[in-house]
Amino acid sequence: MTNDLEDTMTLKDTLKTTGQPKRVSLEVCANSVTSAVAAQEGGAVRVELCENLKEGGTTPSQGQILMARSLLHIQLFVLIRSRAGDFLYTDLEYQVMLADIRYCIEAGCDGVVIGILNADGTIDKPRCLEMVRLAKQWGLKVTFHRAFDMCKDLYQALEDVIEIGCDRILTSGGKSTAMEGATVLNHLVEKAAGRISIMPGAGVSEANVADLVHFTGVTEVHSSARVPVQSKMQYKNDHILMSDVPGDEFSTDLTSVDRVKKLIELANS
Repeated sequence: MTNDLEDTMTLKDTLKTTGQPKRVSLEVCANSVTSAVAAQEGGAVRVELCENLKEGGTTPSQGQILMARSLLHIQLFVLIRSRAGDFLYTDLEYQVMLADIRYCIEAGCDGVVIGILNADGTIDKPRCLEMVRLAKQWGLKVTFHRAFDMCKDLYQALEDVIEIGCDRILTSGGKSTAMEGATVLNHLVEKAAGRISIMPGAGVSEANVADLVHFTGVTEVHSSARVPVQSKMQYKNDHILMSDVPGDEFSTDLTSVDRVKKLIELANS
């Protein structure tokens, strides 16, 4: 991987001298309106609004969507995922997600983030296509989320997602983190050949974003850029647990303006 990384960095240096590299943009995975506003202040170009990040993310409440739309001038995308767990959905769960897309259209969102699989690990093209058509009929963009990473053949999945009309794929290259999947991400960028944007996400941080961008050649990255924020509660009942993890009820992870700024700076270094 070191030689590949050196070759890619050399290519990027060459592009700099010819004046053609694109500025790398940051999409922030925001777990609340508070995080979304911090993302905007830090310079992110887009927010993916969701809830329950500890469970991989689910669709946020209507209140969160409305407040985010009223406060953001950057792009607002909303995660369309009715529950945690796998990406094989019942008809009822699918109808819920269609209803959520309709709400996002009414609320004036810029895009939605979707992903449905078949039991055999392939893209559920008919249902995904219906979701894409519904969104695009009203001018919304569509990102295919990390359900992509659960496919049995990422390169076939790439072609399927392109075929159904998505604008980008959020992916870690089929690994737990984007850095672990960097080689696959690089291959996906090459095979996509500009037909769709490949956006690395999962574990993207200040420690690795520059190397990840240099090696893969991507032009956008995805991160939550969060920091723990301690509760200001003075009284704490020690005789009850409101969370599976002791102490979690007195700490919240929120997007940091400073982390957003630093990630953008390093991604473009």
